[in-house]
Amino acid sequence: MSPAVAPPAPRTGAVVARATGLSKVYGHGETRVAALDSVSAEFRRGEFTAIMGPSGSGKSTLMHCMAGLDTVTSGSTRIGDTELSSLGDRQLTRLRRDKVGFVFQAFNLLPTLTALENITLPMDIAGRKPDPEWLGQIVTTLGLSARLAHRPNQLSGGQQQRVAVARALTARPEIIFADEPTGNLDSRSGAELLGFLCESVRALDQTVVMVTHDPVAASYADRVLFLADGRVVDEMRRPTAPAVLDRMKAFEARRES
Repeated sequence: MSPAVAPPAPRTGAVVARATGLSKVYGHGETRVAALDSVSAEFRRGEFTAIMGPSGSGKSTLMHCMAGLDTVTSGSTRIGDTELSSLGDRQLTRLRRDKVGFVFQAFNLLPTLTALENITLPMDIAGRKPDPEWLGQIVTTLGLSARLAHRPNQLSGGQQQRVAVARALTARPEIIFADEPTGNLDSRSGAELLGFLCESVRALDQTVVMVTHDPVAASYADRVLFLADGRVVDEMRRPTAPAVLDRMKAFEARRES
């Protein structure tokens, strides 16, 4: 599931999401757990970032806080110029709908709707019409043109996940968060999906942040952020699967010593 050739160096743009001194604490006293401990990170337009770390390192918590799916204990999270902690529930819902795209391990497609109806569903709910030219570009990029009239049970797992990616892209979000997006896919479908995420960054100038435990999946990214014990402990540019695996082994050895 490795890329055929190394991707070109990214031409990244403005910061579209930022965490500054971000901490997330669960529980109190003896049950207190610091899932995130003063994390600072930036995510730029046109860049694909993978977040990795041992189990319990805080990688999923970081993504959930950055996406406005979870509250923070202290620090700042911003999408563009908007500070998420300043928003009420309705404002957060609107921000997630308009500026954030989500791709999860579960495809979360409605079985009674066609692929096209699943793709446009969030915008339909919001009473908005997708830009036909943009939608056509997404569908073409993801290779879904011949599958738009099919329902999920008529699609392969890889095709279903591509529909989920198209749904995330349709509203032209500022950033896409992907949580273990290849977890339910075989190696071939996983490679296809990762290739399409790369293509969305290169061809559509999207920003993708992916949480993964898989060094091969991480090798598709432009950079990898490594978390351990709730902190960013390292960063790797132009990663390769062997280099990521070696770094992860070093972290595990350090924790066990």
